[in-house]
Amino acid sequence: MTQERLDPQSVPHASGMPMLGLGTWQNDDADQCAESVRTALEAGYRHIDTAQAYGNEEAVGRGIAEADVDREEVFLATKVWISKLAHDDVLESTERSLEKLGVDTIDLLYVHWPAGEYDPESTIGAFDQLYDEGKIERFGVSNFEPDHVEEAREHAEMPIFANQVEMHPLLPQENLREYAADADLELVAYSPLARGAVMENETIADIADAHGVSAAQVSLAWLREKGVTAIPKATGEAHLRDNLESVTLELDAEEIERIDAIDVTDRRVHPDFAPDAW
Repeated sequence: MTQERLDPQSVPHASGMPMLGLGTWQNDDADQCAESVRTALEAGYRHIDTAQAYGNEEAVGRGIAEADVDREEVFLATKVWISKLAHDDVLESTERSLEKLGVDTIDLLYVHWPAGEYDPESTIGAFDQLYDEGKIERFGVSNFEPDHVEEAREHAEMPIFANQVEMHPLLPQENLREYAADADLELVAYSPLARGAVMENETIADIADAHGVSAAQVSLAWLREKGVTAIPKATGEAHLRDNLESVTLELDAEEIERIDAIDVTDRRVHPDFAPDAW
């Protein structure tokens, strides 16, 4: 029996970017990764997120190629790792990413962290060059605090499109959301389910029960209500489809307030090279 595909047009967009995507962090089994990407696209996803550091760009590219979906319909994002952020390394590593992904253009290329070889002037100069050459459509940053974004803007000829950060109901990122709104910057949430911790929260579970949906759907719907794009990781078809169904869930104002009132700060990603502000 063929599973029904959710109409991709039902997924809200933010400045041309689908507000729900598939994250592929730790999806390092090549065959499984390719299959999950193919399955996701054929189920209705149109936003795929990967990174050089994930070691799966080739598998992601294979999944895109094998899916019964035109490349032009897919919003594809990847990230340049901190050891490849010197000017020439950005150019060379992005060429390799393009080859592995099997595409001519990357829709959104991020600086993965403001760390390692990152230098605002030389790193962003390389991103500007890639943009001018038509190899990337948009420039993004990841794990940047507002002061990092402002510094990057001083050196960027192109606009900074998005900041990808950890965000979920247990790490609501109020300051970053307020800054992004003022700065006309999209926010993209990785680990939007707090690596499963949202499933254990009573408030989220109660709201999920009231709607007859999963806690994951409630968390993803809450992010969408905040104007934030979410890229949950999933490999199995059941989880892929459950996450995708979150686009049909509407939370009322009282439910959003209850989630907003969760008094927890639970950051799940904090490497030793993270910004000092963390």
